[in-house]
Amino acid sequence: MTAKPLVTVFGSLHYDIMVDSPDRPRKGETLAGSAWFPKCGGKGGNQAVAAAKVGVAAAMIGAVGDDDFGRALLANLDRRGVDRSHVRIVRSAGSGMSVAIFDADGDYGAVIVSGANLSLGGADVGAAADLLARTGVLVLQNEVPDAANAAIAGAARAAGAHVLLNAAPARALTAELQGNVDILVVNAVEAADVSGRPVDTPSDALVVAAELAQRFLHVVVTLGGDGLVYAGAEEAPFTLPAIPVKLVSTHGAGDEFIGVLAACLASGRPMRAALQAANAAAAKLVATPESER
Repeated sequence: MTAKPLVTVFGSLHYDIMVDSPDRPRKGETLAGSAWFPKCGGKGGNQAVAAAKVGVAAAMIGAVGDDDFGRALLANLDRRGVDRSHVRIVRSAGSGMSVAIFDADGDYGAVIVSGANLSLGGADVGAAADLLARTGVLVLQNEVPDAANAAIAGAARAAGAHVLLNAAPARALTAELQGNVDILVVNAVEAADVSGRPVDTPSDALVVAAELAQRFLHVVVTLGGDGLVYAGAEEAPFTLPAIPVKLVSTHGAGDEFIGVLAACLASGRPMRAALQAANAAAAKLVATPESER
């Protein structure tokens, strides 16, 4: 029997505390929220789960603390069908966590505490050599140290994997990391940060994506309600419109997009078809209540 295509995610695991509020508080303001609930997340964890949902094999390389949050994060990966044999338990730091506050329109703001995620480094890369040799697409984000991302990107490339970087949250990218990234996915704010140019309209995004495609083989700029733009080696730059849905919550939409995109690419689908599938998955997620995800 042929093995399933493998997506490996190297990155963050956070235990999220979600708060429903009429608005996000201003500086010095206290608001009365209506509900709160826990959720297992982190960009890395979310992306691995999203890839597993569409039928590929998904593996996670990460770190959690030796605490209740960490145990919940590991149990969630097991429950969602993600191989977590390369998730390390750290006894010198707590698990990563976040607090996300949702307003009445479904938008949110969040604060993360990285904890054990910051311990990822060269030892994790070396321990995952066998896994990387079987990986079709390696997914990275910016919630772990840049040096760790650069090390595993180089190792994955050497092993024959494609490397997808979701450059979020926005931060400067080292030349070493950039040189080992095949697919760059950013939103408008991150595209502006990476390129040094403003991205205020879809036209701006097309220009910036084309410029970034001189540094990366494939560039995707996601624009929320304005859809996305693509530029790269496979075909001429193009746009995809957003899929109209009734917005319930934007939380996790970007991670759903990344996980499905990686899964489709690992399965051999062409870029346009992979982007269409990822776009549809993100639209479905934002129209789904958190309790039903």
